Amino acid sequence: MITPLFHGPIAVIGAGTMGIGIAQVAAQSGHSVLLFDVNGEAVGQALENLRTRQHQRVEAGKAEASTTEAMLQRITQVNSLHALAPCGLVIEAIVEQLEAKQNLFQQLESICSNQTLFASNTSSLSITAIARVLSVPQRMAGLHFFNPAPLMKLVEIVQGLDTSLQTVATLKTLVTNWKKQPVVCRSTPGFIVNRIARPFYAEALRALEEQIATPATLDAILKESGGFAMGPLQLMDLIGHDVNYAVTESLFHAFHGDPRFQPSLQQKELVDADHLGRKRGRGFYVHDIKKKDTQPQPKIEPKQSKTQKQPVRIKATGNWTALPHFVALLQKPELQQYGIIFEENKNDRFHSPTLQIDDVLLALTKGRTCAQIADEVRAPVMQFDLSANHQTASIITLSAACQNTPQQTTKVIGFLQSLGKQVIHLPDYPALLTMRTVAMLCNEALDVINKSIASAEDIDLAMCHGVNYPIGPLAWGERLGWKHILSTLENLQKFYGEPRYRPAPLLRQLAAGHTQLPLPLAKSHKKGDIHAK
Repeated sequence: MITPLFHGPIAVIGAGTMGIGIAQVAAQSGHSVLLFDVNGEAVGQALENLRTRQHQRVEAGKAEASTTEAMLQRITQVNSLHALAPCGLVIEAIVEQLEAKQNLFQQLESICSNQTLFASNTSSLSITAIARVLSVPQRMAGLHFFNPAPLMKLVEIVQGLDTSLQTVATLKTLVTNWKKQPVVCRSTPGFIVNRIARPFYAEALRALEEQIATPATLDAILKESGGFAMGPLQLMDLIGHDVNYAVTESLFHAFHGDPRFQPSLQQKELVDADHLGRKRGRGFYVHDIKKKDTQPQPKIEPKQSKTQKQPVRIKATGNWTALPHFVALLQKPELQQYGIIFEENKNDRFHSPTLQIDDVLLALTKGRTCAQIADEVRAPVMQFDLSANHQTASIITLSAACQNTPQQTTKVIGFLQSLGKQVIHLPDYPALLTMRTVAMLCNEALDVINKSIASAEDIDLAMCHGVNYPIGPLAWGERLGWKHILSTLENLQKFYGEPRYRPAPLLRQLAAGHTQLPLPLAKSHKKGDIHAK
């Protein structure tokens, strides 16, 4: 049992999924918890469901009976707000309505002691706005857990304009004692995770709207090739399109119509049709347990026969230090027959890691089309997409210039298949999918730093632990090189003619070498549950 940071029990208001989850977290750490909901029956049902789940864990040998029973005994149902008077911390997890939360905390301020800390589990509302009705707003902060609270490690501690540093420090210590990962940010739309994560959904939605590939193929690119824990379209089906769309729309309005957060009309169509994803049985996918084996599959290039012509010479140029796993892939013993050599050609017009496979140039994408590059270099061109680890990824994603002959494109596909990779061949789409997504994630993360909303370390920790990204976006940008990220966004901005892809000022400074990010950054994580909005 932990040493309490304040006197009295912890109160949780709201007995929904998040409320009962937070109560469980606090009780597991040894706190006495008072659970209140205006609907008393909801509290009783939530506690009964918790008991059932925990007893099932005991029966399965995943938990000890005595420890489980002690935890359950620490949670007590109360029937009025006045019963919360002795609490040292009150955590609110009620409906996402500003007025409702303000009214609640106004009542609590007249009931609880002056030393009681107040926290809201809001995922989208301003902590500053909630706290403005308090006579002592210094004791109010955000304590944003992720669903399911007992399993998800991240907790965002959100500092309103008047929140005291002591309040933040106390909550940070508390969250750490609960064996969670705290990150601190200022109150801003979306906080850290829900703001920075928007491009993960937005770029896949744009590719779908532009008919680049099917949902299953786009999801496979970001999951199996890119290294993310789940494809974005699959994840939106899991979250619910009503929830995901509402968060995006809220950010779009909060940022005064900034095109970086523009909602998708295609997703709105799903919401309008009540095709909300898994909870309705239909979204981008049809969710029918009985038809698991009939789910759509990604479009993979057919495996070529060994009798088809193989390349006779391969040369690697450009700087490959950002892709160590791809280098390891090219150094497989069976490739010794090609005698691959690595040459850093500073005059290379790609300025990217490039393989010359006979007469075909295969380069890491930087946001230009293959056709555009082929016109300039007067050679057949293909580009490959970014991955967290090309060596372990089962899929490599490619695009080809329309100037290529079918034989030239087929030769490169066959070579990558000989490395044990499945190949997805997309149309000539600038920055493909993982590269444009990561570039936009990096850009948004840098904007958050530039505006002093959160630290670089907390941003990467949040994205790794909150939405299970394979690499923190800032660590990914450092590894790939800020010049590459900048070029990708500049090329996308030029291609679309939209401010959506405008580079953040801090990105330009980093690319020019005028500043550096503080280290360490969260370079990787162990994948786990994922459920963000």
